[in-house]
Amino acid sequence: MSTATIENNEIHLSFASVDEVHAGLDEAVSTLIEAAAEDGRCGILVTRREPGSYTVALDESVPFGQTREVLAA
Repeated sequence: MSTATIENNEIHLSFASVDEVHAGLDEAVSTLIEAAAEDGRCGILVTRREPGSYTVALDESVPFGQTREVLAA
């Protein structure tokens, strides 16, 4: 089971199973692609906070049209 909260063009995700991660992150990125296209100034940053916990967000440090991944934990 996964949980997601959305606020200010950020999606916070928590996964109980590793099997859920790929599909959950793909869905979150797809959701933010629409917002990024409307804005046209930033890309998408996927951050792993800790095992099973991720944030997917619009980020001005990422060029428009790109998605980057970072590991915070």
